[in-house]
Order: sequence, then C-alpha cells, then structure tokens
Amino acid sequence: MKTKILSLILALVMVVSCFAACGGNSGATTPNGGNAGGNQGGNTDPAAQLAGTYDITMWVSEKEGVAELTQQQIDAFEAANPGIIINASIEGVTEADAGSKVIADVASAPDIYCFAQDQMARLVQAAALAAPGKGACETITANNDAGSVAAATVAGTIYAYPMTSDNGYYMYYDTSIFSDEDVESLEALIAKCEQNNVKFRYPLENGWYTASFFFATGCVSNWTMDENGEFISIDDTFNSPEGLIAMKGMEKLAKSPAYDSNADIFTDAGIVITGTWAATDAANHFGENLGATDLPSFTVDGTTYHLGSYTGNKLMGVKPQTDTKKAAVLSMLAQYLTNEECQNQRFTQFGWGPSNKNAQASEAVQADVSLAALAKQGEYGLPQGQIHGSWWDIAKLLGADAKAAASEADLQTALDEYDATIAELFKLTPEQRRAWTVIGSVGGTNWDTDFTMTEEPENTWTSVAIEMKAGEEFKVRQGLSWDNNFGVEFNGGNIVVEADGTYQVVFVWDGAQGATITLVPAE
Repeated sequence: MKTKILSLILALVMVVSCFAACGGNSGATTPNGGNAGGNQGGNTDPAAQLAGTYDITMWVSEKEGVAELTQQQIDAFEAANPGIIINASIEGVTEADAGSKVIADVASAPDIYCFAQDQMARLVQAAALAAPGKGACETITANNDAGSVAAATVAGTIYAYPMTSDNGYYMYYDTSIFSDEDVESLEALIAKCEQNNVKFRYPLENGWYTASFFFATGCVSNWTMDENGEFISIDDTFNSPEGLIAMKGMEKLAKSPAYDSNADIFTDAGIVITGTWAATDAANHFGENLGATDLPSFTVDGTTYHLGSYTGNKLMGVKPQTDTKKAAVLSMLAQYLTNEECQNQRFTQFGWGPSNKNAQASEAVQADVSLAALAKQGEYGLPQGQIHGSWWDIAKLLGADAKAAASEADLQTALDEYDATIAELFKLTPEQRRAWTVIGSVGGTNWDTDFTMTEEPENTWTSVAIEMKAGEEFKVRQGLSWDNNFGVEFNGGNIVVEADGTYQVVFVWDGAQGATITLVPAE
C-alpha cells in the first residue's frame, strides 16, 4: 500500500511539473515548437490538456493600433488552439517604463508585458520573470538572432521572449545634397551642411547618443550589479587618451553652426541621427531624396574612427504564476505572439524590426531602408546593458562640454569631472539611495541639479523652497537616479508649473506606484 501511495504521489508531482513555465523539458510541443502542459490520459495535444478560460492582463506598446493588433493575434492563437479561451485586458504602456513599473509592484503587474532589454537584470532580480521551459528556449534560440537571444538571457538562463531587434540609431540624410562618399565622413557631412544651410541634427546632449563617439575609439562603460540589484562597480574608460580623442571628434560637430541637438524634428534638416521610430517623419521630410545608412567616421590626428552606437531589443516577459495551467498557457501565448507571423504583422503595420531570422530574411524587411541602415550600423554597435539611472545625466553633459570647450584642457577637465561624478555614485549611503529629490528646469537649473527633500512624516517628503516660473517642468526621483521617478504618474511625463512663484514640492508616496505631488507656496 505504501508503495502504491508513493507511486501515486510521484505521478501527481510529475504531472504538475509538466506545467511549470521554468526549467527543463515541460512536455508536449506547442504549435510554435515550445513546450506547455504534460501528457494527461495519453492526449499530447497541449490545447486539449489546457482547455479552459483564462483571464489575463497584458501591457503592450502604447503606440496607436498595437493593442488592437495584439487582440487580433490572440484571436488567431485561440483559433489555432481550440479549447483555450483567452479573456485579455490589454493596456498600452511604453516599453521604456514597463520594467520599472513592474518592479515597483510585482504582485499587481500584468501577466504578460513588453519591455526594453536594459531592464532585464532588474526584472530577474525582482523575480518578475518566469523562465521559459527547455523546449521554448530551444525555439527561441533557433528562431531569433543571436543578439536578441543574448538580450533575453541573464547568467546563462533565458528569461524572456525576443520581439524586435530594432532599438538603435543610424543616419537619415538628403541624397540630393550628400553623395555616397560624403556619408562616410563626419567632416564632409559637416562641410556640406554648412554650405547648404541645413541642420545636422545629432542629440549629443543625450548620453545614449553621446556614447557613440566614445565607442568609436574603443571606450567602454560597463556596470556591475549585486544580487540585490545594487550597482557595485563600473568599468568605465571614457576618461582616457581614447576618451579625449572622442571629445575632439565630438567637438568638431558640436561647434559647427549646422549642429542642432534636437533630433525629434526634421525641419531644415539635411541629416538626422535617430531610429526606426522616426521613419515616417524622415520619409515625409526627405521624400524622394530619402537616404539612410550607418553613422560616419571621424578623423583625429590622422586616424579615422567609425562612430559606434547602442543596440537594443524589445522583449516579452511572463510573470510567474501560482496556477501551473495558466503558466503553461501564458508561455504558449508568449511564444505565439513573438513568432515569425506575428513579428511580420508588426513590421507591416508599424515598421518594427523583427528578431525572428526568417522574418528578417523576407524581401519586405530587406527592402526597408531604415532597417537596412540599422543592420549596417549594428556592426559597430554595443548591446545596452544595465546602466545606473544617474549615468544619463552625467554622460549628457559631455556633449555640451565639447561645444563649450575653448581648449584641449577644457575637454580633459570635462572628462575628469565626468569621472569624479560617477565615483560619487558609489559613495551614496543607504539613506541617500532611499531619499527623494526634485529635478527639472526649475530654480534656474536645467535638469542638472537635485533639490533636497525632507521626510516628515514617513513617506511624506517636502522640498526646500524653489523659485519656479510658469511653463517650467520638474519631476521627483529617488536615489539621484531615473529608475524610480514620478511626474504626472509613476515614471510618467513631466509636471508643468502653472504659475510663477516660490514653492515647496510636497510628495506623498504609497511605497509603490502611487503618489501625489503638490506645489505649496513657500512662506
């Protein structure tokens, strides 16, 4: 009898384990090549094993039409898997903010969410991602490009489903002004812009783009986190002889009258450094003269350096579940929504660059001028990993410093100050990491100064008195970082000052994603 009971228990354990979304081979092969569900009663059809109605929540891109297309794809999933009914509640949340929102409150996070790759490590540390099973991992690896698989991997384990390979930047230009030879040289492009009175729009006062000059000369900025998600060290070589060369190259463009740091508009532009999200604007502006290619090279002291860039991916994550059947269905659904057909649909409707290798090889994708330029620049790109939220504020100053420099000594001073500011990040006390501050264009500053706040009572923070003018903007952020910040909402848009005055900012926080921010006239 004991033997029979033990055998029954083991059998039940094996059935339950087949539904697990993480770990080894989890049973039957899904229509997309992954695994979901175990063998019950000899029926190996996963849809039959998992038949039922499932209420799920999802975050997808806030871009118009994405939620509607996602619902259509879910309908197609149901048609391909009779017996599985999905009642989906779909909300648009930008992938740049999704990870931070999930980490702030994993319990209330959606079942499936889309996010940018740089949020991977923090999501894993927050236990907010269910690793796909062995079969699903084999499908992910076989079907997607190596870069996107690496983006979905932490410490050798795949935790997410690749969706795109298009988060990077390159160059749009006017083919009536610039020749094929011109686009190879930064110096030639600057000269032609000045001659033709058109703008060279390159957001050098944004760290994501500023890094391109430093990557060109071989510099790196790699951050290391501990198991608690705290940054503990950095390998950064920007302040080096190679970094000084990068500053000299950047100075050439920043000091040109053709230079403009705003790449969000195309007005009067001959060149714009941006990404696939601006493809429609580029086509509208340049028309039949639209050209797109990789970034140029610059020359310092007789040596030429090809500009680098950050590369990135968008991923789909599944939140861990206590219901093993629902976990298996979510894994099946995530595989389906990131398969070749669904990626092709998103490319056709929104111009998103696929991570699926077959989709990348399609004639339509190959003929897309923006994606072709991105792929060409990808040869010089570096994957964007985990980066301290304050680094963006620190690095963006280098572009402004290059423009303002009057000598080589000024360029070196800028690098020294950059290095010193980064070093200060590792000196923050636990209290400073927890504290909130006000930052913006208020008080005579330009998003480069944090105004202190005092906590009294618990989770109510009040700033020092700050002079503000109507139209100025600000946010409240934690630990001198952008990882957790509040504007009109958690990690949302800036708060705009309505009337001139001297105010104290009163911030009442619920400890998660809820808060109220009030401007109180200072006495």
